[in-house]
Amino acid sequence: MNWREEFKPLLWILAVFLLAYFMPLDSTVFRQAVFSALDLLNWYAREHVLLCLVPAFFIAGVIAVFISQATVIRYFGSQAKKWVAYSVASVSGAVLAVCSCTILPLFAGIYKRGAGIGPATAFLYSGPAVNILAIILTARILGWDLGLARVIGAVAFAVIIGLIMQRIYRKEETDSPSADFTLPQEDSPRPLRHTVFHFFTLVFILIFATWGKPDSEPGVLTFLYANKWLFTAFFGLLLAFSLVYILKLNKWHVSLAVAAVVLVYLLVPGSPLMVFVAAVIALTVLLTFSRGEGEEWLSETWGFAKQILPLLAAGVLVAGFLLGSPEGGSGIIPNEWVSGLVGGNSLAANFFASFVGAFMYFATLTEIPILQGLLSAGMGKGPALALLLAGPALSLPNMLVIRGVIGTQKTVVYVGLVIAMSTISGFIFGFFF
Repeated sequence: MNWREEFKPLLWILAVFLLAYFMPLDSTVFRQAVFSALDLLNWYAREHVLLCLVPAFFIAGVIAVFISQATVIRYFGSQAKKWVAYSVASVSGAVLAVCSCTILPLFAGIYKRGAGIGPATAFLYSGPAVNILAIILTARILGWDLGLARVIGAVAFAVIIGLIMQRIYRKEETDSPSADFTLPQEDSPRPLRHTVFHFFTLVFILIFATWGKPDSEPGVLTFLYANKWLFTAFFGLLLAFSLVYILKLNKWHVSLAVAAVVLVYLLVPGSPLMVFVAAVIALTVLLTFSRGEGEEWLSETWGFAKQILPLLAAGVLVAGFLLGSPEGGSGIIPNEWVSGLVGGNSLAANFFASFVGAFMYFATLTEIPILQGLLSAGMGKGPALALLLAGPALSLPNMLVIRGVIGTQKTVVYVGLVIAMSTISGFIFGFFF
């Protein structure tokens, strides 16, 4: 037996044993932290997985199957024109409006297809950070100064972080397959407009299915929220059209699947989530028994789910244990400590806000009410901006998955850049405001 190879498993066994042996079950704080971890996992499963992650996995599958490697390398590869690559990547969040975890399958998809590390990380940051709805609500609820600083900082961060990552790993980029890739005349089985139609149909399903209730007087946002499921159903019908006329699935099979979803709606008219789940199941069954690209699309989607979901679950549990849950449950680290450490505008306060924000999990828009409470408790505006720039773009679950895609070293560099730049930006902003 090679004991060197068995040393790592032995350490894991010892760590689990020591944790179990010294677990302070009599401690109220510890038990509350454990409950908060489970509460956060429960909340995440109820509020985020079905409507956010599942569509995102299917979108990532589309990227992996329907968007050719030549196309990705043309616009995001290491040899692509920088102004094109970073212009597209830095404003992607305006289209996607996703959180730090929902962006992961999409990031993994374009990176797997040959995107350069610079444009890929710019896309990774901007996806959750450049969220138009979140920026508008930030300006309305937290003040125009924070809203404007957030949008300028987020777009600039995406470009700067991408350029720095590309600069640091330029040798690796030169040695990558995309560096020597000769861009051919693409022999695509379908026109580009068909792929764009299919892709954005799924994107709009994701956007409207997750559309949150606006905290404002009646207007366009309220109208969209009131009719979100109507819009989702409309784009669902467009997806059925795409399955028949673009993916060439059997029209009778697709019609039967649509009829099954309509039947679920008639049986449980007051439960749009059940109808959404039925639609996901119907799509999965259709793709399971299809051949060619449909089968490959489902295979890639499942591959992303297998890679990402376990890491997300582990990360959510740890984040809840350390920092508490959205329903008010406290973690091992008391909330009072967090509020007390981010008052004023010192570098330490800005760094602490960036660091804690980077490891916390924020679903889309949840950072705004959290910050509203922290600001009312004495949080400085500089640390508030630092948290806004670091928090939505990063989380502990997010980091674990990124590490699985690009490796430990690149993940540490990426996270370090986000925290450092958020700290400096918050400090400068707090000095003037």
